[in-house]
Amino acid sequence: MVTSLSVLDLSPIVTGATAADALRNSLDLAQHAEQWGYLRYWVAEHHNMPGVASAATPVVICHIAGGTKTMRVGAGGVMLPNHAPLVVAEQFGTLESLFPGRIDLGLGRAPGTDPVTTFALRRRSQSDADTFPSDVEELRSFFRDVAPGQIVRAVPGAGLRVPIWILGSSLVGAQIAAELGLPFSFATHFAPDLLTNALHIYRTNFKPSEALQRPYVMLAIPAVAADTDAHARRMFTSLQQQMLNLRRGRPGQLPPPVDDMAPIWTPAEREAIEHTFQYAAVGSPARVRQTIDAFLARTGANELMITAQIYDHAARLRSYELISGAFR
Repeated sequence: MVTSLSVLDLSPIVTGATAADALRNSLDLAQHAEQWGYLRYWVAEHHNMPGVASAATPVVICHIAGGTKTMRVGAGGVMLPNHAPLVVAEQFGTLESLFPGRIDLGLGRAPGTDPVTTFALRRRSQSDADTFPSDVEELRSFFRDVAPGQIVRAVPGAGLRVPIWILGSSLVGAQIAAELGLPFSFATHFAPDLLTNALHIYRTNFKPSEALQRPYVMLAIPAVAADTDAHARRMFTSLQQQMLNLRRGRPGQLPPPVDDMAPIWTPAEREAIEHTFQYAAVGSPARVRQTIDAFLARTGANELMITAQIYDHAARLRSYELISGAFR
């Protein structure tokens, strides 16, 4: 049985709504999730995505942390190649100073967007993914106590030791997390194929560090719960449509659910989408609990992060409530 449940929020902008609506809904969900016992609430950095309102991730974290009291709040994650390590240290040092003991910093090595937008973010064409391990180490150094003679320091940031996680959707993130002795979060919600190998690499090669003595794995999966299986499956079609549009090169706002996906996708597209969401837990609370228990038995995850792209906000709240209740 999972020891902890957490929330991954992509702050969805639904069809016909605005980013302001999405951010209000995110705070409302966070406040409810705190009451329902979720351990942490993470938001993700995505750019040039019409359906995602969390591009300015540290700002959204401040919004969420300021409206909650005890739950950990963080980034799942900050795409480090888009930023100078010092800037990230200052941002999250500020957040930690405002909300002591409640801030997490998950780091990814992908840009979180398309190549053209990546250039707009970085003003250069080459990727910095190869420097990711050294950038992580530089960032970690800014959270340590200031060393004698140190010229550049993060203010705020120095001495605060904000917890750092490594995110991954491939084997590289697992290798880096193991080498640095950091907790590892895998994006099973959109990249399931390398999950087993990534966990093996991380656990086999893990080196204890000042941050972590034993491997710690958090896995993200889509989960949608409703009073009936049929209602949950219908709500899940919003995410299926959104992923389909993304694969077709037409990312957009989160669409309303439909009764039947058959007229919308081809058989090949259906196969691809269902493969992507092969670990999704969708159905009544009992069915979701059964699916999650099987997933945990297979993976041995220490923590599960639930993501739910649901069109109706009240239904989204209800889904997270039902999932929490299923594990009490």
